[in-house]
Amino acid sequence: MGHLLSKNGYRLKKRTRKLHHRKKKKRNCFLQLPCMLCFIVHSNSSGLDDEGDHLEAGINGSACRHSITGISVPGVGGVGSGAAAASKLAERYAILTSPEDCSKFLLSPRELAIWEGQGRSLLSAVPAKLVPLPALFRSAGVSVNVPLPVPGSTSDHTEMVCKRKCSEVQRCTPCKQPRCAFAAPDGVLENGGVGGGGGEAASNSETGHCHLPICPLPSSSTSSSSASSSSSSPADGCSGLGPHADLPHSSDSSPCCLQHYDDCQARSSDATDHSSINHLPSSILLKVLSHLTVKERCLCASLVCKYWRDLCLDFQFWKQIDLSGLQQVNDDLLVKIASRRQNVTEINISDCRGVHDHGVSSLASHCPGLQKYTAYRCKQLGDMSLSALATHCPLLVKVHVGNQDKLTDEALKKLGEHCSELKDIHLGQCYSITNEGMVALAKGCPKLQRLYLQENKLVTDRSVRAVAEHCPELQFVGFMGCPVTSQGVIHLTALRNLNVLDLRHISELNNETVMEVVRKCRNLSSLNLCLNWSINDRCVEIIAKEGRSLKELYLVSCKITDHALIAIGQYSSTIETVDAGWCKDITDQGATQIAQSSKSLRYLGLMRCDKVNEETVERLVVQYPHIVFSTVMQDCKRTLERAYQMGWSPNTSNTS
Repeated sequence: MGHLLSKNGYRLKKRTRKLHHRKKKKRNCFLQLPCMLCFIVHSNSSGLDDEGDHLEAGINGSACRHSITGISVPGVGGVGSGAAAASKLAERYAILTSPEDCSKFLLSPRELAIWEGQGRSLLSAVPAKLVPLPALFRSAGVSVNVPLPVPGSTSDHTEMVCKRKCSEVQRCTPCKQPRCAFAAPDGVLENGGVGGGGGEAASNSETGHCHLPICPLPSSSTSSSSASSSSSSPADGCSGLGPHADLPHSSDSSPCCLQHYDDCQARSSDATDHSSINHLPSSILLKVLSHLTVKERCLCASLVCKYWRDLCLDFQFWKQIDLSGLQQVNDDLLVKIASRRQNVTEINISDCRGVHDHGVSSLASHCPGLQKYTAYRCKQLGDMSLSALATHCPLLVKVHVGNQDKLTDEALKKLGEHCSELKDIHLGQCYSITNEGMVALAKGCPKLQRLYLQENKLVTDRSVRAVAEHCPELQFVGFMGCPVTSQGVIHLTALRNLNVLDLRHISELNNETVMEVVRKCRNLSSLNLCLNWSINDRCVEIIAKEGRSLKELYLVSCKITDHALIAIGQYSSTIETVDAGWCKDITDQGATQIAQSSKSLRYLGLMRCDKVNEETVERLVVQYPHIVFSTVMQDCKRTLERAYQMGWSPNTSNTS
């Protein structure tokens, strides 16, 4: 290492290659070290305390030039005092107690000359516990291997680093540390473990867990007893100390220690792997990933690892695709999905403005098993997309295409021709649809169960009659805002399975028609009559008497009074929800009577019923806690309570 840092290291390598057959020149350096040590010592000698001034007279001024390193080191030459000077030097060294003093004393320039002649025998004579690793090397930041002499050793060549011969390793326990490790500040290495933590080391060795810390740099504050214990037993474990200890991949490391280290690492990795989520059955992981949205699976979960990517590409995740609200979705994406995943059964592209008829047509041609199609507010789509779906996907059971202005009767005729399994259709705010398309749809889809129209201004009583005659399985019917009259609504009495009826904002709806529908449709559970000023107290009374299965009754902005609420509480034993908001003639009496008499009521809507006092509602809330009363104040209180439960607190710093 010293030659690599020398000034002419490259020329040295070159000369060594040329003269490898010649006999190497004998190195007459301190402790047989490379001459780099001399370079380090003399280059840093100015910062050391020179304690050998009294020996200056015994050292002549001749210089020693080391031809190996190419560095001229002055001040080192022959020794005039000889054995006498060395003996005095040994006595002076023996009384030193601090490791720093020992290192400075040993490496002082003027003492080096004496160590050159009789340094080996002198080192073996002085206490080895006073020879710690000099702080000079750590502060200089230079990699140098400094040996620790063994007391009583007669060898002229001390090992620079503990080589850990196989014979020595075989009789020691498996070691947790690398080939050479340093003593921690609170202990030293013994038997391959860190001093002060022998119990932990033993337990870890027994359990097979191998923790391999990187060797720290030596500390000059290490106690003399620690240095002694680490240097006195070189055969028991890792006793050779050096500033740069080799890691397990070093070529000098013991094979058995390497094998043990690898086994420890393998066992640790196995234990970690067994606790990984990837060891769960794939069916459980698929269930977990099914709770994520398409965006979360594609942009987050699939990027974790290859295994998760394969799970996210599982066919069951691409059977129901929800792309609603994603503005990045376009025709090209739909084409790719259709070409790679031909088992799509449900797709939602609501509010995807980048999708056009071409993309939907391509999807339909590649996915003949499509059953549910949802495309709300896709105004750019027209007859071409829906016709392609009807032609290529005969198994369609659900088509929700609300708010598509370009949709006409041609698409509905295609649905009637090819989709006989259709059960659920939503055509709200498709203003170009007429009776012709509705009649064709009703005749071709006899299994229709849900039909919802909203503000379809070209749909009249003829359409209501057609669906009532040809679709006997209808359960949900809505004609909100359509120009339908009582003459058309009366045909709905033929629907024995009718469950939900939405007749909001029907301009010509009389009480007799509503009462007749309630009498004939015995399974009716929800009736919405909001925004119909023709509905009065007598109609509500008949509804309460005849609606044996009715649970929800919506009467917002109807012409009713307290008598209607009293009749509901008196005659109905099934109605749970009553919404009488914006009914100006409702007073405290009606609200109190229905709360007292009804055994099934759970919700009473009194929003903007201005004749109902808030104090009355507060009293009713206390008396009937099972009923939810909806007023402006009550709704605000419930909103605040939910906010408090979610951790919200009022801002108290408004004044500042």
